[in-house]
Amino acid sequence: MYYLGIDLGGTNIVAGVVDEQGNILVKASCKTNVPRPQEDLCDDMAAVALKALETAGLTKDDISFVGIGAPGAVNGETGVIEFANNFGYHNWHIVDMMKERLGVDVYVENDANAAAYGEFQVGAAKDANDAVVITLGTGVGGGIIIDGMIYSGSNFAGAELGHTVIQYGGRQCSCGRKGCWEAYSSATGLINMTKEAVINPFNADSILCKMVGDDISKINGKTAFDAAEQGCEVGKAIVEEYINYLGCGLVNMINIFQPEILCIGGGVAAQGDNLIKPLMKIIEAERYTKHNSQQTKVCVCQLGNDAGIIGAAFLGK
Repeated sequence: MYYLGIDLGGTNIVAGVVDEQGNILVKASCKTNVPRPQEDLCDDMAAVALKALETAGLTKDDISFVGIGAPGAVNGETGVIEFANNFGYHNWHIVDMMKERLGVDVYVENDANAAAYGEFQVGAAKDANDAVVITLGTGVGGGIIIDGMIYSGSNFAGAELGHTVIQYGGRQCSCGRKGCWEAYSSATGLINMTKEAVINPFNADSILCKMVGDDISKINGKTAFDAAEQGCEVGKAIVEEYINYLGCGLVNMINIFQPEILCIGGGVAAQGDNLIKPLMKIIEAERYTKHNSQQTKVCVCQLGNDAGIIGAAFLGK
């Protein structure tokens, strides 16, 4: 049996054909290119899905359903994305629209929930009964597994952990609030912090500014970390500030849920020990349960950017 999962991200649409063991056989992708009409986005999702099947030597007859991980408040029962702030969509009937294009059953779940489900099925949280998965990408995604089930709240908008406020009246978030964890700890937040440092004339002689030059469009989630590794004091300050904000939010999550495992995924998590070691110092110092014998294990997700595809592919299973 084969499954097909689609990870609808803020930057890319990626579809993958997945086997029973959670191995991705082939992938296909294209740019998301939002904002644009919902119909156009569905056309591209369907095209990417069919391309992945064709590359794998399969047809729609070889799969019984397609799963989609999508951002926002996703009602998995109705197949409607009620609100996706990063896309600007309200009441998007994504399941009906994709069924029309693909001719197979379609399931949809919040993208961070799908990623958490992938890690729970075959990744870092496989042996856990309760887990929290945080994804650091365009936003800060959250996925919660309680007693082996995805927790999405009474209105399917639960686990929007990135929209908890860690700095009251702070940076503007795309959701409309100010000071959201997402505004500080997403890859986008890190990039914005790095850009602010680069355009500051007081930092003009720093290693960071020399790395970037006149083209701030080159800045990504690795730039500040790369500068810090080269001994740049400005880079080190950015990384320290970023990790402090990230650690604040992670301690909040541990104090609220006390999961067996808290997994961190997304592009920034690729920093490995450069991220995890300083984070653990913050977590160990600040978590409420520092004196308990059983503590939440904090680790990097095992599936990387494939978690959302695998989790989505298993949604109808």
